[in-house]
Amino acid sequence: METETKQKKSWVGFVELDAVNFMNAWEIEKMSLDDGAGNKAKLTRLKDNAIKVECTSSNIV
Repeated sequence: METETKQKKSWVGFVELDAVNFMNAWEIEKMSLDDGAGNKAKLTRLKDNAIKVECTSSNIV
């Protein structure tokens, strides 16, 4: 279970840091990510230039 928590944190960390930085660097308006293991993210640039991040994850218990 610790590995699942660690994986979830690293996915969210990747999205909130690396994906957001990429989006800013290339001035992208919308971006969707899927790691193929059930983790997905949708990033959208708002009118005030902030970025809205929506993350979903899939966990097997």
